[in-house]
Amino acid sequence: MKKNRAFLKWAGGKYSLMDDIRRHLPVGDCLIEPFVGAGSVFLNTEYDRYILADINSDIINLFNFIKESPNDFIHDARKLFAADANISEVYYLLRREFNLCTNSHRRAVLFLYLNRHCYNGLCRYNLSGEFNVPFGRYKKPYFPEIELYRFADKARRAVFFCEYYQQTLSRAVPGSVVYCDPPYVPLSNTANFTAYHTNNFNLTEQQNLARLANQLARKSRIPVLISNHDTALTRKWYGDAILYHITARRTISSNACGRTSVNELLALYL
Repeated sequence: MKKNRAFLKWAGGKYSLMDDIRRHLPVGDCLIEPFVGAGSVFLNTEYDRYILADINSDIINLFNFIKESPNDFIHDARKLFAADANISEVYYLLRREFNLCTNSHRRAVLFLYLNRHCYNGLCRYNLSGEFNVPFGRYKKPYFPEIELYRFADKARRAVFFCEYYQQTLSRAVPGSVVYCDPPYVPLSNTANFTAYHTNNFNLTEQQNLARLANQLARKSRIPVLISNHDTALTRKWYGDAILYHITARRTISSNACGRTSVNELLALYL
């Protein structure tokens, strides 16, 4: 099956791991993702229906605009991919506009611009909820028109929610399959990328997600697949699941030579 790229650049995106994820995702009528991120799993699976959620309101706002008005969105977003917008002075002006913006359509357009022009495609906010990733200095940022239209077409099968993972898991009914890609457990104190939004996903939340996944599988017969780093902690938390070891390439590094392989787990609750 041909793989489709997401239109967003995304730290921890699952495009490169889709063969492994598809291999272990059970069949079902509806795929539920409480941590949809850029949507690579959504774009590379074939379920009749999708329930896709994220705590990041900017992602869900963007996805809904692309679903409902793809032509208008693409027309407006393309304007910001001109050469005169790919300079640091304009980037910081538009980043400031985004942080002050209350118009949902304009905010969605600016979010795509920032994602494609910022450093490494990171999505990071300060404690005040302001996007604070610096300018990326790319020669010619790619405008993902094809990927946007592909997303809009498939989004007709999906509904999007901005909510906590517990609420999304409560939407699961028999026939559903759940895939969870939570912010990963850090491998070291200097590698903590879990606070990509102002709501930090801490170790207590990690354990709670594992508990809820086990409960869904045992009591409701709803299978749950979870991705995370392969550590002693995650192996302990996912002790009731079937564990699959996989190797992934790091995607966050200022030095391409430092993008080494890391060990990950897929934990399947049945």
